[in-house]
Amino acid sequence: MNPRHFISLLDLSGDEFRSLINRGIVLKNNRDPDYQPLKGQVLAMIFEKSSTRTRISFESGMSHFGGSALFLSPRDTQLGRGEPLQDSARVISSMVDCIMLRTDKHETVTTFAQYSSVPVINGLTDLQHPCQLLADMQTYFEHRGDIKGKTVTWIGDGNNMCHSYIHAATVLDFTLNIACPKDYQPLADIVEAAGERVRFFDTPLAATQNSDLVVTDVWASMGQEEEQKQREMAFKNYQVNAEVMKVAHNDALFMHCLPAHRGEEVSADVIDGSQSVIFDEAENRLHAQKALLEFLLCKKSR
Repeated sequence: MNPRHFISLLDLSGDEFRSLINRGIVLKNNRDPDYQPLKGQVLAMIFEKSSTRTRISFESGMSHFGGSALFLSPRDTQLGRGEPLQDSARVISSMVDCIMLRTDKHETVTTFAQYSSVPVINGLTDLQHPCQLLADMQTYFEHRGDIKGKTVTWIGDGNNMCHSYIHAATVLDFTLNIACPKDYQPLADIVEAAGERVRFFDTPLAATQNSDLVVTDVWASMGQEEEQKQREMAFKNYQVNAEVMKVAHNDALFMHCLPAHRGEEVSADVIDGSQSVIFDEAENRLHAQKALLEFLLCKKSR
């Protein structure tokens, strides 16, 4: 039997996504140290990019569930010496129970999934960041209930987070407004597949009108540091500030996957203000991913 992978939010049905969210909330509010469904199981964590939240959340989650996690980087494995990905996938998956990759190229994750005998999790690629969306959506459900039929606004770069928000809109059935510079829009094929759920606006103010959730990300992601000055010019009118939040609903939430640059993509008064739930959002990486690990690795459904 082929293993169940988590490469994209589109790998989930709406019911499965909501089940993971609700399970994450239960695990967060009712931690039982005696519940160790992954006892004796091992997660291999392959990092080509540095990480705070991804590494800590997956490693802690495995520990809470009685399992263990291995940190692997190209510097100390044959991955950094040119071993074919398909060979690495076959070898590593023969010794562990699950593989999580945080890498540059999306094709690295899909190739691992193709040749792995155990579940493969996308911990981040240049194309998508689905694990972050599990946490974001859990956070929204905790604070405001189901997101179906709501309006979410994405402001800034049409990057991997934006792509995963488009996928979330498709699976959970909400509207996504996007405001980003012309040269930094999300990939057309991802947008087109979402149909009428995605709408583009020329300015953050127009996009945020009557929104229930406002989200942004850094202007220059990892690997784009050389573009920092160019991006500062392109995104200078795309900051989430008090003026932008004022046109959203009064109870609208603000999210950011972190790390954040106060005074650039978001003003300090917004990210540190009463509508911001960034630290709940960050913590929920742990609980949402525990629900995901349970979903992929436990033979008995709960």
